[in-house]
Amino acid sequence: MIVGVAVTAAGVDAGQAAPMESQVLRRSGRHPQAYLMDGGFATRGDITTLERRGVPVYAPVRLPRNHPPEQRYAPRPGDSAEVGCWRRRMQTAAAQQVYRQRAATAEWANAQLRQHGLGRFTVRGLAKVTTVMLLVAISHNLLRWAAVLG
Repeated sequence: MIVGVAVTAAGVDAGQAAPMESQVLRRSGRHPQAYLMDGGFATRGDITTLERRGVPVYAPVRLPRNHPPEQRYAPRPGDSAEVGCWRRRMQTAAAQQVYRQRAATAEWANAQLRQHGLGRFTVRGLAKVTTVMLLVAISHNLLRWAAVLG
């Protein structure tokens, strides 16, 4: 099910994780048990915010430039305690197994949307694109609901 939709004019989605989690909280009345996100979506600020809300983050940890692979999970200057916790978590096999579930959940939903023709928008402006995305999310959720009740 799709539980959050947002459209921005930003060229990247970095920094949008905490606002999306806030949508989930508003709609469901509770924080998600975990937040699986891709590496481009995860920022240290969002990780800090989400971890403080009690939402464990599962996202890949990038290898710092010009560093050996064994330093991937090492703390970095400017890391909050929450980011350090996330780095240590992602070093474990259990966390990496949890993250692999992302392909069957979020990426599956993205693939379904593309399969149903969502590639380019025929409308202009954030309000119109948001309306299209909300209609797509509702349609997706209705199709999922019908498949589950099947």
